[in-house]
Amino acid sequence: MQSDSRIHVAGHRGLVGSAIVRRLQAAGHTNLLLRTHAELDLGDARATREFYERERPEYVFLAAAKVGGIVANNRYPAEFIHDNLAIQTSVIDAAWRAGVRRLLFLGSSCIYPKLAPQPMKERDLLTGPLEPTNRPYALAKIAGIEMCWSYNRQYGTQYLAAMPTNLYGPGDNYHPTNSHVIPALLRKFHEAKLRGDAAVTVWGSGAPRREFLYSDDMADACVFLMNLPEERWGALLGSDESVSGRFEPPLVNIGVGSDVTIAELAAAVQRVVGYEGRIEYDRSKPDGTPRKLMDVGLLNGAGWRASTQLEDGLRVAYAEFAAKHAA
Repeated sequence: MQSDSRIHVAGHRGLVGSAIVRRLQAAGHTNLLLRTHAELDLGDARATREFYERERPEYVFLAAAKVGGIVANNRYPAEFIHDNLAIQTSVIDAAWRAGVRRLLFLGSSCIYPKLAPQPMKERDLLTGPLEPTNRPYALAKIAGIEMCWSYNRQYGTQYLAAMPTNLYGPGDNYHPTNSHVIPALLRKFHEAKLRGDAAVTVWGSGAPRREFLYSDDMADACVFLMNLPEERWGALLGSDESVSGRFEPPLVNIGVGSDVTIAELAAAVQRVVGYEGRIEYDRSKPDGTPRKLMDVGLLNGAGWRASTQLEDGLRVAYAEFAAKHAA
């Protein structure tokens, strides 16, 4: 990408998109095409196609999505599959029609089977049942991968799907019930500290293991991928299985390559917030997938590794929460 390349960051106000915008701006990119939902509903295929025909972006980061934690996924399954299918279908098709050079479709590690071998490799896609609590969202993202793959096969596009592990950082959603685990814990421990509560209750047993990636590291990986030389980018686009006989989707994992238990995470959040009470676990609440660790060998082999330590990233996230959201 050149400094004046026309770049559409779809979903630029979310955790993922805002981090990508920060990274692009830091690198000197001056021609970012940014539209709020009020300005452009990406679920509207006609409006999206007209925007692409008018603006003619050269590169697209497709980070727009309906996202949420276990509670939101359980409560709104229809919206999670409908809205995500609508957004990615509109954008991917409009990008092809407008002649976009490269597109990076952002998904999630929940695309992999609930009991996938650990760490999860790109080839583990579609090898087993999904975690039921987020299956609608996961299926939408799998459809997005298949759409990138199909357009590459049929039209010669260069669309790549990137699957980040669990993310946190500036711009996160701290909703009391619809947020992911790190923002939920930061808020919960912060409010308990203010109230002087003797204990904080964490959902589940604390035993599941999760991998967490700081959002600015994720954005750095995305820009790194988009800037790969033609040969190395092309090597990540997979193959036509009907020709090669190999299952090679245009897919790359983005993660840190290590994980912690939810109990270890809660203890780290407790330290960062400065809460001095007890941590208790509500085992009546769902644990979700036992373990979700990404194999990042493909990305590391391309020359990129995460650099932010978990507790360092938590400090930045908590400072932002305290400044913007705390009463």
